[in-house]
Amino acid sequence: MATTAIETQKKEVYSVWAIPPDHVRPRIAKLMTDLRSEFGGPHFEPHITVVGAITLTADDALNKLRSACEELKAFQVTVDRVAAGTFFYQCVYLLLHPSPPVVETSAHCSNHFGYKSSTPYMPHLSLLYGDLTDEEKQKAQERAKVLDYSLSGLSFEITRLALYKTDTEDKTLKSWEKIAECTLSSS
Repeated sequence: MATTAIETQKKEVYSVWAIPPDHVRPRIAKLMTDLRSEFGGPHFEPHITVVGAITLTADDALNKLRSACEELKAFQVTVDRVAAGTFFYQCVYLLLHPSPPVVETSAHCSNHFGYKSSTPYMPHLSLLYGDLTDEEKQKAQERAKVLDYSLSGLSFEITRLALYKTDTEDKTLKSWEKIAECTLSSS
């Protein structure tokens, strides 16, 4: 029996990220680099996760991204504060204000991808990944505030969503790669 290309296409883990604009990215990237030099952890691109890790074929993931982006408009995000989380991928991050456009964009994309989360969506932009102690996280959180004291209240427009291959088993993140990007229409 012959198998088709679709049947043999390997499923991988993908995520959808909102990409900070070019005038904000270097500022966030510098803060991430400074924190990594002090507290360790892998390098990753500044992003806001819109859809968490979901296993799909490459074609399916691309089609879902394209169809989700067709109906979306650019949206504003605002940083509430620097916060620390409880696991590797949410070690130290910028907690974002869960405004309707931010939450609705995640819900819209999650529906397109068939993604179901076990927890409510918490918009954030990670600054540092790692398995740090609570004390170390506290230090890193304080350090982030010192390195860039004016982050709280920072507001910027998201005009791009990207599809990334994100094998969550790879804590080095070396296998993570951008697959595609779409530009959202003006709001």
